[in-house]
Amino acid sequence: MTQARREPKQTAELLIEALPYIRRFAGSIMVIKYGGNALAGASESDALASFAEDVVLLQAVGIRPVVVHGGGPQIATLLKKMGIESTFIDGLRVTDAETLDVARMVLVGKVNADIVSAINVHGSIAVGLSGSDANLIRADLHSEAMGFAGNVAGVDPTIVNGLVAQGLVPVIATIGFDAAGQAYNINADTVAGAIAAAIDAEKLVFLTDVVGIRANAEDPASTLAQVTTDELEALVSTGAASGGMVPKIEACIGAVRAGVNRAHILDGTEPHALLVELFTDGGLGTMVLP
Repeated sequence: MTQARREPKQTAELLIEALPYIRRFAGSIMVIKYGGNALAGASESDALASFAEDVVLLQAVGIRPVVVHGGGPQIATLLKKMGIESTFIDGLRVTDAETLDVARMVLVGKVNADIVSAINVHGSIAVGLSGSDANLIRADLHSEAMGFAGNVAGVDPTIVNGLVAQGLVPVIATIGFDAAGQAYNINADTVAGAIAAAIDAEKLVFLTDVVGIRANAEDPASTLAQVTTDELEALVSTGAASGGMVPKIEACIGAVRAGVNRAHILDGTEPHALLVELFTDGGLGTMVLP
């Protein structure tokens, strides 16, 4: 299908609209959580190519992106093929030893490698990491009921800061390790929030498969353009936000209260949603304010 040709004037107007945002954010660090749902919600090759182009463009205009990725749907697909049932509590995957092995294989061996390769099509700038690298993500037990699903016990941002300073793009798989070397599968939303706080990011952006945060989970028309951390807490306490949205909201609240200037939740299945949210007046998703 031939794409409609954009008029030169339209292109110029888009660039002019983006210019003040590019100037404002140049030199700043942005943590981008690329969700497995965003990748699974469209043709994987098209979705990944579009996301990679966005990341490379951010870096080209002086912004320093750090990518944290999930892979829940991809893990679920492989578990199903293996005849292993997935169980969730409050939006988090219960992880026994077998599920942990699958999660490590999918996140580190497949999704991380695919994202790094897609970015590096445009230049050798992406570097794949997991929580074991330079003690990046320290983990501890979430609860006995969750098995090897862990919490973030701490983040050592040394390796991330070093790569960013060299003009590279860290791509982080969210497998953490405790002091004894035990691996844990940690929710990627939680890790993204912790890393954003640890490296003093300007923004934390969640790319998922929903258009934003809804005041009423059943009503798409109730999607919020802006919301404060206090208002988000109220949404969770009343049950208006539930399931997989809860870890995202909690990560937004924690990161913004820790000093991250803004957090965003938007539909990453839309081509170039990241650029539209960051560089246009209207944006696409929900922006979280202090």
